[in-house]
Amino acid sequence: MSGISDPSGPLPSRVYRRRRLVVLLVVVAIIAVVVLIFVRPPADAAAPAPAATDAAQAPVDASAPVDPGAATGPVACTPDQVSVSPVTDADSYDAGVEPQLSWTLANTGSVACIINVGTSQQVFTVTSGDEKIWTSTDCQTDPKDFDLTLEPASSGAAPTSSASFTWPRERSSTDTCAADAVREQVAAGGASYHLQVSVGGFTSSDTKQFLLY
Repeated sequence: MSGISDPSGPLPSRVYRRRRLVVLLVVVAIIAVVVLIFVRPPADAAAPAPAATDAAQAPVDASAPVDPGAATGPVACTPDQVSVSPVTDADSYDAGVEPQLSWTLANTGSVACIINVGTSQQVFTVTSGDEKIWTSTDCQTDPKDFDLTLEPASSGAAPTSSASFTWPRERSSTDTCAADAVREQVAAGGASYHLQVSVGGFTSSDTKQFLLY
């Protein structure tokens, strides 16, 4: 009785190629799994914190003292900082000599301040006894503003001086401002007069006495 036997002999070459391809794919898959396990970060890993800002790295010291002057610069002068003094170029004047009036301004405080010393803020007043004789603003024209930074005398700053103002030895009035107006000459012969000055809203505490001859 004849039997059926397994075929013998080498397999076709395409079978070996398929086997090698399957083995290669298995190896690639194993390598990919290993890479995913050891290289990829865990899903629940926290994201890196953003870099700290300069402000966070250098916090402000709230206890450090703050100098207002350093941030804002000089501010308006106050009455306790300003000393105004009236000035005449002589103590007495011969007949026909017109007094030259001016002022000095000093900062008696400890810090610089700003004051308007323009002609719009200057008032010269001449009196005799209780009578007002002459005021520089009665017929003033084209007044100007001028802000001055007044340094403290404690820092070595000298008092600020104004330009001189001529008083023509006559009375003033807002009714005599016309160019052809006639103004009354004041008494002389040794008559006593006093000058008071206001600058930037600050008035001299004393007057300057002078005599007219």
